[in-house]
Amino acid sequence: MAMNEVTVVMAHGGWADGSSWARVITGLATHGIKSVAAPLPLTDLADDVGAINRSIERASGPVVLAAHAYAGAVIGLARSERVRALVYVTAFAPDEGEMLTDLFFRAEPHPQAPKLAPDSANLLWLHDDAFPKAFAQNASADDLAVLTAVQRPLRFSCMTAPTVGPVLWKTVPTWYLIAEHDHMIVPATQRFMAERMKATIKSHLVDHTPIVTAAECVVDIIRDAVRSIAGD
Repeated sequence: MAMNEVTVVMAHGGWADGSSWARVITGLATHGIKSVAAPLPLTDLADDVGAINRSIERASGPVVLAAHAYAGAVIGLARSERVRALVYVTAFAPDEGEMLTDLFFRAEPHPQAPKLAPDSANLLWLHDDAFPKAFAQNASADDLAVLTAVQRPLRFSCMTAPTVGPVLWKTVPTWYLIAEHDHMIVPATQRFMAERMKATIKSHLVDHTPIVTAAECVVDIIRDAVRSIAGD
């Protein structure tokens, strides 16, 4: 199988949209790897799983799923025999029955982590200062302006819904990019999840959003996953 027969389906995290993967998409394209960014509604974990499944259905050939942050919970519940590998980019990886809040509070949060509270519609928003302090402290001023302006809220229930059903990382090869300068999900928690999954681990001195601020690291780990299933 050639690498260009594999499709990478990407899932964005909370407070973001598919455009957050733009530099990864173009980086993969230079290596002849096709990709698609799944549009997640961020309204409910089950809704987001449905959205990733629909994106897989639209993709051709074997699939590598790549997730950032919250979306790690989403790709772990995908249901398709064409999914051959999972790539977690500073992402949550709950086990069956776990909530994301169980993992987030497993260790002391970083001092710069934002204090989140749902609004009257049960939605979580980031304050503007959370983007340069925690979400993407290595981003350029232009990138921060865009990230702040286009943020999409995450419904609070996405963080508190128990993971229902078998998780895909127990049966599918997995890669994990640990962000050593992450202010949103502390590196110790990332390492715990990666080791529990028996993932192939790559660690980098990057912030919580390397898909924007250090895309080459993300491209490299996704290429490794693609190579593994393409037999290249």
